Amino acid sequence: MRTEHEMMKMIIDFATKDDRIRLATLEGSRTNKNIPPDAFQDYDLSYFVTDMDSFKENDHWLDQFGKRIMMQKPEDMELFPSELGNWFSYLILFEDGNKLDLTLILINEVNDYFADSDGLVEVLLDKDSRIEAEVIASDRQYWIKKPTAREFDDCCNEFWYVSTYSGSSYPRMWQSLFTCYALFRKYSKAVANGLGYEYPDYDQAISTYTESIHKQWA
Repeated sequence: MRTEHEMMKMIIDFATKDDRIRLATLEGSRTNKNIPPDAFQDYDLSYFVTDMDSFKENDHWLDQFGKRIMMQKPEDMELFPSELGNWFSYLILFEDGNKLDLTLILINEVNDYFADSDGLVEVLLDKDSRIEAEVIASDRQYWIKKPTAREFDDCCNEFWYVSTYSGSSYPRMWQSLFTCYALFRKYSKAVANGLGYEYPDYDQAISTYTESIHKQWA
C-alpha cells in the first residue's frame, strides 16, 4: 500500500500540473488531528475546476492515480438520485488498498463549499490565492453538547412515537420492544435528572398503549 506521503504528493502534483484545477482541498478524518490514523481512512479530496465537462468526457485521467479495482460515480448512476447538485464525484478503490473519494467542483462555487463545510477542511493548493483567511480544520461541529430542554423533550417524543424492534419472530418482537423501552427509560431518566429537566409523560402513555396491544395479541 502506498504511504500517506506518497498519496498526498501524487494528489497535489496532479493538481499543480493541470491548469483546469485552481484549488484543491482535503476533507474528513485525515484533517482531524483528534483521530488516530488507520489503514482504512479514505482520502476525501475536492478539486475546484474551470471546466467540468472535459474531466467527465472519459475516465482516462484517473489512471494516473493508480490501478482501480472498483469505482462508483454516484452522479452518473440511475439507482440513486444525485445529492451534490452540480458537483461530480468518483469513489475509487485502488489495487493497493487505498481509497480515494474525489469530488469535482466548479471554481465559482468555492464560497458555497466553505459556507456549507463541516469544518474538517484543509487547503492543499490555491493557485489564485482565492482563500484569504486561514483555514484551520476543526471537528468542533461534532463535539457532544448539552441538549436544551426542548431538544431533550423532542428526542423522547421521537423515540416513544416511532420506537422499532426486532422482527425475527413474534415473541422476540415483543421482547425486543420492551427491552428497547427499558433501556431508553433508564438512560433518558438519567439525563433528565442530571440536567434538571422534566421527564416527559410519553413513556407512560405509550407503555400503557403498548401493554394493551400486547395483552390482546401476544
